[in-house]
Parts: sequence; C-alpha cells; structure tokens
Amino acid sequence: MFENLQDKLDRAFKVLKGQGSISEINVAETMKEIRKALLDADVNYKTAKNFTDEVKEKALGLNVLTAVSPGQLLTKVMNDELTALMGGEVTDIDLKNNPTIILIAGLNGAGKTTFSGKLANFLKSKGKKPLLVAGDVYRPAAIDQLQILGEQIGVPVFANLSSKDPVGIALEGIDEGKRNNNNVIIIDTAGRLAIDEEMMNEIAAVKTQTKPHEILFVVDAMTGQDAVNTAKAFNDRLDFTGVVLTKLDGDTRGGAALSIKSVVNKPIKFIGTGEKMEALDVFYPDRMASRILGMGDVVSLVERAQQQFDEKEAAELQKKIRKNKFDFNDFYNQIQQIKKMGNMKDLMGMIPGVGKMMKNVEIEDDAFKNIEAIIQSMTKYERENPMRFNKADDCVLQKDLVTRLKRLRS
Repeated sequence: MFENLQDKLDRAFKVLKGQGSISEINVAETMKEIRKALLDADVNYKTAKNFTDEVKEKALGLNVLTAVSPGQLLTKVMNDELTALMGGEVTDIDLKNNPTIILIAGLNGAGKTTFSGKLANFLKSKGKKPLLVAGDVYRPAAIDQLQILGEQIGVPVFANLSSKDPVGIALEGIDEGKRNNNNVIIIDTAGRLAIDEEMMNEIAAVKTQTKPHEILFVVDAMTGQDAVNTAKAFNDRLDFTGVVLTKLDGDTRGGAALSIKSVVNKPIKFIGTGEKMEALDVFYPDRMASRILGMGDVVSLVERAQQQFDEKEAAELQKKIRKNKFDFNDFYNQIQQIKKMGNMKDLMGMIPGVGKMMKNVEIEDDAFKNIEAIIQSMTKYERENPMRFNKADDCVLQKDLVTRLKRLRS
C-alpha cells in the first residue's frame, strides 16, 4: 500500500539530511520533490500544490531542536498536514436510526457487492442485525454473488428475482427488514457511469424513495484521480455521506485517498484491504498518514489482534508457555488466528520501520501452508508431545514425519 509514494517521499526528505536548519532554499527543493511524488501518485494537481504550499509555510521559521533534525521536523509537519488532507478525524457511520438504511452506489467493477457483504459482516460483529438487499438487476449473477456472501457471513439477503425495478426491490427490502426486526438494511445497487443520465436518474430515484440515512460511494482506489472526478459527479447528484476506497491491497498509487476529501468534501469512512470478508477497516486519517510516511500503524495492528484473539484463550496459552506445555495444536491455532488478521505483508507494514525493509519482499497469502501440512501430517500423540522430536531415541519419529511429508508433496 503506497509503497511507491513512500519511496519518493523518503528521497525528498534526504534533501534535508545533514542540514542544520530549515531554510527557504532547502525547503523549496524538498517541496518540489514532494509535489512530484504526489503528482506521480495521481493526486489532483491543485490538491498537491495547495498541500505543499501549506507544508512549506508551516515548516519555514520553525526552530530545529538539538535532538530533532530538519528532516524529522518536516516529517512531523507532513504527518499533520496529510492527516488534515484526508479528513483529520475518523468519521463513523451513522447507526442511530432503527432501522438504519444504507445505500451503496458507485461505478461498475468498483467492488460494491463485495463491500456490501463486508459491511454486513462488520456490523454483525458489532452486535447489529443487518439485512442485505439485492438491488442490482443488470449484472449477471450479481444477486447470486450477494446470496453466496450472505451465506458465508450468516446474514439474510432479500431478493426479488421476478422484478427488474430497483426502486420497488429496495422498498420491498426495507419492508422485509422492518418485519424481521433488522436494525440495518444495506441496499446494493448496480454499477453505473456518471455520464449515463438514465442510470443516474434511477439511482437518484432509489435515494428519493428509500430516504437512506447513509449513502456510501464505493470507488476503486487503483483508478487514482479518475476516481476523484467520478466521485464529484456522483456527489452532485446524490450528495453522498461518505466514501469507501476498495482494493487498497493492490498496486495503488494513493491519489484517490489523498485527493478525494479535498475535492468533494466528504469523508472516507471505510477501506477495503483484501478479498476476505474480514478485510474491511474503518478509515483513520492519522493512521494512514503514518503509514504513508513509513512510520507504521501499531494501533491498527493491535486492534486486529484483539478482534481475533480471545482474552481467556490468551491467558490459558500464557499458562501453557510458562509450564512448557505449548504444543503443535496450540501453534496451529495461532497460525489460523494470524491468517484471519489479514495479508501478512500488510501486517508487517504496520510495524514501524519494517514496512521499508519489506518493500521488495513478496509474502504469499499461503505462506504458512508448508508448516500447516507438517502439523496436519502428525499423529495426535506427536502434536501433543513436541519435545519427543528432540530426543535421540525418537529419531524414528522424525524419519517417519519426513516420509509422510514426501508422500504429501507427491
């Protein structure tokens, strides 16, 4: 995520390396490089210029403390301004109403249906009772996709296969949700181009009839500045309440994340960081700014861990480790919990300093498969008695394990 932008910003900060103070000359040169980096990341030109002008104005005249270098001081200013550029503070989704109606809109292929499933899963984990409404009547298998996602996460899906009227389906879905006491109703809609007047009139009609409390505009982060232009066109018609950036785990340059708030003045509320249903994060501007500048995101890492690790289980595991009774069953369970936390490279990037070290390292999603295969090939006795493999008289166990592994691979 934002690896190219991180590299270019690092090179820009090197201009100040060895400087004893922040001056008009060295800041101007650094800002020039930062502006280039932002434009290469497909950030809106006006946004990039205003941003660098603001950073320059705040950086000039600052006193460099003995323990703080000019580069470190400028990094602090950059971090503050990046946070402000992306919205400043986190903006939560409005769930005060019962039921809360959430309308999902966006372009074709932006990931609206997948996001609808992720959002339902996220809200379910928060104690809500969501209902998904299949309002995309144009894309083949769109309804099937939503129903499959609903089954995976245990959330009901309302669909009317005999109707081609998105407005009618949305209203029927709301009635269904009210009958079943669903406190959140998520309406998935068809993808559409902003220049398609008929389709834009249709989504506007859905908004007028359903009176949603939240309208979330879903945009593919990899489309960069085009995403911002599209967001503006949709906002003019729908006046949406928030933005969702999907596919941030891909080869994204970051232009959408950095530009969209300043152009449409609407907050980014969620980001999609993978294909799994759990790969949805609330957008925190300050944390994202820290990650862009290569300072990691320990808070998000801890929160992900807390979601997957049970406190009682952790206490029991700690007792086992103290008594030297940690076995392969425990190790296997730990691997499964780590895998649920998300992409390994993304997790490593949350640790300060590690992201830069890992930038040219590829870690596959199935990085643990060999270890899992080894543990699964063991007998119950072997998994529960790992110390037996360290004893000379149990070499036969090790030889037998190697034989089984070879058999598995063949």
